[in-house]
Amino acid sequence: MPLNRRKFLKKSAVTGAGVAIAGAAAAPAAQAAEAKKPGKPVKQPKRYALTVLGTTDLHGHVFNWDYFKNAEYTDKAGNAQGLARISTLVNQIRAEKGRENVLLLDAGDTIQGTPLTYYYAKVDPITAKGGPVHPMAQAMNAIGYDAAALGNHEFNYGIETLRKFESQLRFPLLGANAVDAKTLRPAFQPYAIRTFCVKGAPPVKVAILGLTNPGIAIWDKAYVQGKLAFPGLEEQAAKWVPRLKALGADVVVVSAHSGSSGTSSYGDQLPYVENSAALVAQQVPDIDAVLVGHAHVEIPELKVTNAKTGKTVVLSEPLAYAERLSVFDIELVFDKGRWTVESVASKVLNSNTVADDPKITKLLSDEHAKVVEYVNQVVGSATETLTTVEARYKDAPIIDLITKVQEDVVKAALAGTSYASLPVISQASPFSRTSEIPAGNVTIRDLSSLYVYDNTLVAKLLTGAQVKAYLEYSAEYFVQTAAGTVVDVDKLTNANNRPDYNYDYVSGLSYDIDIAQAPGSRIKNLTFGGAALDDAQQFVFAVNNYRANGGGAFPYVASATELWSESTEIRTRIAEWVTAKGVLDPKDFSSVDWKLTRDGTPVF
Repeated sequence: MPLNRRKFLKKSAVTGAGVAIAGAAAAPAAQAAEAKKPGKPVKQPKRYALTVLGTTDLHGHVFNWDYFKNAEYTDKAGNAQGLARISTLVNQIRAEKGRENVLLLDAGDTIQGTPLTYYYAKVDPITAKGGPVHPMAQAMNAIGYDAAALGNHEFNYGIETLRKFESQLRFPLLGANAVDAKTLRPAFQPYAIRTFCVKGAPPVKVAILGLTNPGIAIWDKAYVQGKLAFPGLEEQAAKWVPRLKALGADVVVVSAHSGSSGTSSYGDQLPYVENSAALVAQQVPDIDAVLVGHAHVEIPELKVTNAKTGKTVVLSEPLAYAERLSVFDIELVFDKGRWTVESVASKVLNSNTVADDPKITKLLSDEHAKVVEYVNQVVGSATETLTTVEARYKDAPIIDLITKVQEDVVKAALAGTSYASLPVISQASPFSRTSEIPAGNVTIRDLSSLYVYDNTLVAKLLTGAQVKAYLEYSAEYFVQTAAGTVVDVDKLTNANNRPDYNYDYVSGLSYDIDIAQAPGSRIKNLTFGGAALDDAQQFVFAVNNYRANGGGAFPYVASATELWSESTEIRTRIAEWVTAKGVLDPKDFSSVDWKLTRDGTPVF
């Protein structure tokens, strides 16, 4: 699809290099009274208090509802989710501070993550002629967001869906480092400027720079290759922040869909750091605050010292799914003819302290009801309960269901081709620790809870040696555990903070994972068809697009020859498979392919 930048360029022509959002007239939150000294009063400088609010990684959470469990969301920590709660918090702060003194931002990952967002991307798509307005656009417009950064998951449904969503917003989607692949010019609005009027003093100009994640080039390669490029956050911030200051920005706030750890999940596949929000603050002068996203961690306040100026930059990341709201309190003083940021402090508020905003409930109750009805459709029946509770460390039948469906789809797709005679093996990850397909009726929501991501299927060509290297890398997920020591399953996995979704089963082979051994030497007794695996044997590898494009930095798979791919979600393929079977019986898909051992002795 051609990248239509007409709207941005038209607005840019009005303001030169930037785009100004309509400002608000405001009295300062607090003005210093004139101090009196003997003989002569001394006029105190004007002051202004600005509050910047931020959310991130909303992932389609409007209400405190778990579509997979068909019930109110609950967890052990007592968290609540949803924009309806955030709306209440925002209303309270605007009432306290004055709406005209408050800025509301988001740091990306908005339109993917729940059955609600899937429904309006695929079942009743917003891109259809006369289609609906996206529920997230409705909610965020109603709450009154000022700007949002692009997240990587914004690209999961393709550029057309993203552009339609963008057109439905009453605020800009910002991405200074999302550029046209050919011209390297901005493909999205890079920044926005908001003006806050102060009685008796010049207005305060606040610039919001949006930065997104370079990993989009890997994770959604099928949609963006040749169309968009995603250079590093640090270099683009260094390019844009001086421009914003030259435009008269008194305050510069960065909304970055990038974590603060300085690490990347994709190894050296890209020269740009995935989680570089703190690096931006450290390397680029004149930034006052950074709203952090992407990492799904809670950071009330992180202070980073800029290497060039020695100035402290404040970062905050609210917890995902609208569980938290970041609050930046920025104090400015007008002295010697200019506004200067005097102090910045941040904190997070917990959305479990308030009730849903009835305005948002009323606005989106119909859309919510449609999705609840959709996910509760019965598509088959199960002969027994299947669960992921032990799937991280035992070969669980429920994960075998995923690999079996993927094998069948790929075999059918390659039938009649020169690759049809090659054996098909398949990977899957234990995404959720709480997924359950109950005995009896099986619904779409049961299957969706098993496969929570909107991944699609790819077939790659791998050799036996490459498969072994792939398995060794996957086995690094386990904590090295000496034989004879007590095994605590809660401490057995996630070595070096590797998430569950970056641990893979591979079906069609038989192997042991010896967790008493050091990483790189754990795969034992690796066989195919009852014989030791031949390094030269060729396999068709059924793999999700995230992994196929390099997500998780697994070896060989990203560079391997692609034989076939499709745009239908794996989740949909699972539902189709179960619907066709009618009965979900483990004997049709389950096999014990691997087990954990210690010095050759099974752990379980």
